Amino acid sequence: MIKLALIQTDLVWENIQENLDKFDTLLQDLKTDTDIVILPEVFSTGFALNPSNFEKPVGKKAFNWLKNKAISLKKVLVASILFEENKKYYNRMFWIRPDGSFDYYDKRHLFQMGDEHKVMTAGDKHVIVSYKGMRFMLQICYDLRFPVWVKNKYDKKTDSHDYDALIYIANWPTIRKHAYMSLLKARAIENQSYVVWVNRIGVNNEYVSHSGDTQVVDHFGNIQDQMPKNKDGILYSSLKLNSLTKYRKDYKIGLDWDEFIVK
Repeated sequence: MIKLALIQTDLVWENIQENLDKFDTLLQDLKTDTDIVILPEVFSTGFALNPSNFEKPVGKKAFNWLKNKAISLKKVLVASILFEENKKYYNRMFWIRPDGSFDYYDKRHLFQMGDEHKVMTAGDKHVIVSYKGMRFMLQICYDLRFPVWVKNKYDKKTDSHDYDALIYIANWPTIRKHAYMSLLKARAIENQSYVVWVNRIGVNNEYVSHSGDTQVVDHFGNIQDQMPKNKDGILYSSLKLNSLTKYRKDYKIGLDWDEFIVK
């Protein structure tokens, strides 16, 4: 069993220090048996697309905070940051382990209707990380709309799947809530996988509201746990690998999945 702490909160627009202080406060009473702590997309800035408004190199302060927090809490921390590397900017999702080592995923699908593509560089690699025998695929917000990108694979020879849980972190507004509430269940059912969703609440600088709806969907497509909309705080939930493994053995739809390569 893996125990999650999903942080649903408002984000302060383009104010890194205030956001870091907010998460410091929220994490003070974190349950000690938590394994993985997950924060919303671009947790330190909100969905800001003005790198010139931040101290260079962009993202360093938030990354250092994440790393130090993972070490001090002795937990895995997951969050994305507006991050600068080699004069390019990425919406980069970090998976930071308690020893400070990390992997990262760069958002593949940039939200062109919000001009994200004009600032950010899109990623082109799948990232799957392992923890306590479970495999997690890292994803960010708009990626949810693209099922081919996250299609699970089944190896008949080894009777194994690419991943066991999808983690989506988001700044997805309430006006398009129906889309994510439907797609989260679809991703779980079609991939025989848990789906973890962590979304912000509050109103951004353009007066767009976010209701959060942070949740865990099980491999049957049922909402296992869900945070009340617009509530600030932590949702605790657990992922049970034994239950997932049994379901996959009892109902091997992977035998009939189509095989393809995503370029």
